[in-house]
Amino acid sequence: MPRARLGSPIGVAREKIAIIGGGAAGFFAAIACARANPENDVSIFERGSEFLTKVRISGGGRCNVTHACFDPRSLSEQYPRGERALISPLHRFSPSDTVAWFETRGVRLKTETDGRMFPVTDSSRTIVDCLLGEAKAAGVRLYPRSGVEGAVRIGSGGFQLIMNPQGGHSAHAGTDSIPSHTRCDRLLLATGGSRSISGAQIAQSLGHAIVPAVPSLFSFHVSAPWLRSLPGVSIADIEVMVAGTKLRERGPLLITHNGVSGPAVLRLSAWGARILHGLDYRFILRVNWLPDLTAEAIRGQLQMFRQSNPNRLVINSPLPPVPARLWEQLALAAGIDRETRWTTFARAKAHELARLLTRTELEVNGKSLNKDEFVTCGGVSLREINFKTMESRITPHVYFAGELLDLDGVTGGFNFQAAWTTGWVAGHAMADAEPKLLG
Repeated sequence: MPRARLGSPIGVAREKIAIIGGGAAGFFAAIACARANPENDVSIFERGSEFLTKVRISGGGRCNVTHACFDPRSLSEQYPRGERALISPLHRFSPSDTVAWFETRGVRLKTETDGRMFPVTDSSRTIVDCLLGEAKAAGVRLYPRSGVEGAVRIGSGGFQLIMNPQGGHSAHAGTDSIPSHTRCDRLLLATGGSRSISGAQIAQSLGHAIVPAVPSLFSFHVSAPWLRSLPGVSIADIEVMVAGTKLRERGPLLITHNGVSGPAVLRLSAWGARILHGLDYRFILRVNWLPDLTAEAIRGQLQMFRQSNPNRLVINSPLPPVPARLWEQLALAAGIDRETRWTTFARAKAHELARLLTRTELEVNGKSLNKDEFVTCGGVSLREINFKTMESRITPHVYFAGELLDLDGVTGGFNFQAAWTTGWVAGHAMADAEPKLLG
């Protein structure tokens, strides 16, 4: 048993804390709980063979730990689901606290121009190793390949867990393989918003309502051959909107082999997750390639170009900042011949090109996940959670953290911040300890 340290709660009984889910939220909760009250027996049960798999693959293997938005209210506005509920927890554990937490453990973070924060090593392994090392140092028991199939309340208090060990064993020295059934005094569900439904099923069996999960943060499939001929082309500032809805976003866009992606598209997919699901991911996407200019202003620029470069080919003379390859395809789509020079550029063609530059319509016919990441909207209803403690309002001593809840953020480190924040709050609540920010 770990020795109690200075600052540990006095007279608090030793309790068994079971955390289902070995991801970011589960680990942060386990570490917070074990550090706040070393007398407790804290265990993490993970269905898979490895812990922190989403942390490993996030940010292209770099791990977008958080975002440099240090005002809790402004930060909360980056969550399509959970904005109001997260304001109070984010006041208690914000991105600045995340930065301090990791730095006190030897992991420095850096801020990129778009506000995303990564370890200076540019490797998610740094974050994974930090969390694994801290959990083991805090005495947390780690059980890989140990799926929890159910949880039943015990009349005398606590919960009986129904296990599916799958050959699992503890990664904590001196412990044996877990039995087919085990009990705990407090239970944290942090199984994430992934394809696995076990966490939601357990929550439902304990009385919780589940908001059906649908994907969030995804790119759009577009079959138009001219667009698919431009993979890798990126535009720093465009505006996209979904026809027939109020969904609209502005920011960078990336053309891919399958269609379009990039921050503007991913944010649009997050805010419109349920609407786009209802449309079966088939809709018209309107793109304004020059959102700072009106069609009239664009026509004026085209006329100026005609006067200053009369003998140049139109197809080879893009208006900044439109990339040359994209300009060529839009010009062809406007019916402009490859041999047309500015001196012979017809007014009707100028009107059509200006229209396409401000309103290109793309037929979307499906979606793709954002690389290997998978974020969902949906999960346990937020109305049933006390966000001061992350404890269930339905079943005492059941807690929640991370994406199993019906909360999710836009791309840029916001989902990890929600995991750190809700895990930290839940961990301290389960330890019955007064939170200390760097604990």
